[in-house]
Amino acid sequence: MPAPTLPPDLHAVVFDVGETLVDESRAWADLARAAGTTPFTLMAAIGATISQGRDHRDAWRLLGRTPPASAPDIRADDLYDDALGCLAAVRDAGLVVGVAGNQPAGAEEALRSAGVHVDFVATSATWGVAKPSAAFFERVAAACHVPAHQVLYVGDRLDNDVRAARAVGMRTAWLRRGPWAHVQPRRAEDHADLELTSLDLLARLVRDGGRR
Repeated sequence: MPAPTLPPDLHAVVFDVGETLVDESRAWADLARAAGTTPFTLMAAIGATISQGRDHRDAWRLLGRTPPASAPDIRADDLYDDALGCLAAVRDAGLVVGVAGNQPAGAEEALRSAGVHVDFVATSATWGVAKPSAAFFERVAAACHVPAHQVLYVGDRLDNDVRAARAVGMRTAWLRRGPWAHVQPRRAEDHADLELTSLDLLARLVRDGGRR
């Protein structure tokens, strides 16, 4: 199997938030308790809806629960261990580095407070458009100030991240961690430029000029 390489003519790398930079285990556990159920029960319901190709928010209806009105904050200890190092490696390589995902209002400030120092942080709440809309990824490319094909979008979901970013001409990296990466149905046409099991590999590729 050939060693992974970065796509050519890359000028920017943009990262999703949940299960890419941020471990959402604590957040979902807090939401479960606030809704009067257990984290284990909610996680099982989310896994069931994802595996069936349904919106994960259907898990609340499956459990007969009303989702809490507010989302938990992002904290520094929610970041995956490889997140800040990878962001720094991309920045040190002279590439534009951004963070853009489907997140509520206030997530930008929370991420920066957690130590995420990048060229831009954007959320669906601020932009008024969410993944997998093409308009979201067009905003990503505009924020990078380069054509879409010079942007690598890194995310854990095939539907919201890989398929949607590819549809506007971006290069993609599929990070295989979190529930979506393990139980979401994969289509025959799903193909990312890179498949990662951690952000450490991406950091090494960037430092080595594209090759492991």
